[in-house]
Amino acid sequence: MFVWMMVVLKIPIAALLWLVWWSSKAPEPQEEEPARVDRHPIQGPRRPRGPRPPRRGPHALPAPASPSRVRAHAPALSRPQPLR
Repeated sequence: MFVWMMVVLKIPIAALLWLVWWSSKAPEPQEEEPARVDRHPIQGPRRPRGPRPPRRGPHALPAPASPSRVRAHAPALSRPQPLR
């Protein structure tokens, strides 16, 4: 049992040492990418967007009215509905 624990407990230590070694080594030099040349620099005129909606304010129409409230009457809530 003792020998087995000595072997198994070495695995996390070895993994930690490998992780420290891997993170501390210098990165490999990468080649610089060549400059990208746009083959189609002129894309034509942009299509105009649609007209904006009118702003609300002193010279515009007022905001639409709120919908009316619908309330249930108390007697309808208190009596149980029959099952059909």
